Amino acid sequence: MKVSVITVCYNRKATIGQSIKSVLDQDYPDVEYIIVDGNSSDGTKDIIKSYSDKITKYISESDNGMYDAINKGLGMATGDIVGLMHSDDVFYDTTVISKIVEVFKNNPNTDAIYGNGIYVTNDDEQKIVRNRIGGEYDYKRLKSGWLPLHPTVYIKKTIIDKYGNYNLNFKIASDTEFLLRYLFKYKISIIYLNTYIVKMRMGGLSTNYKRVLEVLKEDYNIYKFHQISGIKVVFQKKILALIQYVKK
Repeated sequence: MKVSVITVCYNRKATIGQSIKSVLDQDYPDVEYIIVDGNSSDGTKDIIKSYSDKITKYISESDNGMYDAINKGLGMATGDIVGLMHSDDVFYDTTVISKIVEVFKNNPNTDAIYGNGIYVTNDDEQKIVRNRIGGEYDYKRLKSGWLPLHPTVYIKKTIIDKYGNYNLNFKIASDTEFLLRYLFKYKISIIYLNTYIVKMRMGGLSTNYKRVLEVLKEDYNIYKFHQISGIKVVFQKKILALIQYVKK
């Protein structure tokens, strides 16, 4: 069972090396590693090229944003299972992909899996800011603002081929639309793997707040697009996120 891991990046010199190493250090032997760079100018490409003998596929060219780059990666992927490793993130440990594959092998009819993740500060991977426990899947929770943490989701390639790539009409939160389309509209089968998948870096709160209104607006439009009460569910989604900070 081949696993395709896709990393997209643009000017991530400070973190891309750790993300790459995290993928290459996985103990599972059949990993197709794909990197899509947006024509970085800060030295990112030099770091990527230093691992060129271990990276399966790599392109560097201008794109129309992160989700366009992810779609390019999906077009290059040939694995049975596909997941993302963002250029600021790392796997929780070296056994993550092995655990994911084991779940798929033990549950051949499942379409996808998801797990847990932690957010850490930019300068200290050991300082946890937010603890994201996925919890058992329940379709009804989707209408309450719950979604699995995007970088913990691994999906069969045949399902992606069937239900499509990321919607480029949404520039900030297309991952929300992607997950809602698969889970709410098409009701794919998904299993919760109760283990940590990723460590995700996050900037200071002031940096995140700069785009909060844009994210809220796009979230509202996405839920409305899927005929779910936008204002109510976006409010509930933010409350869920706040609880994760309080209970970290």
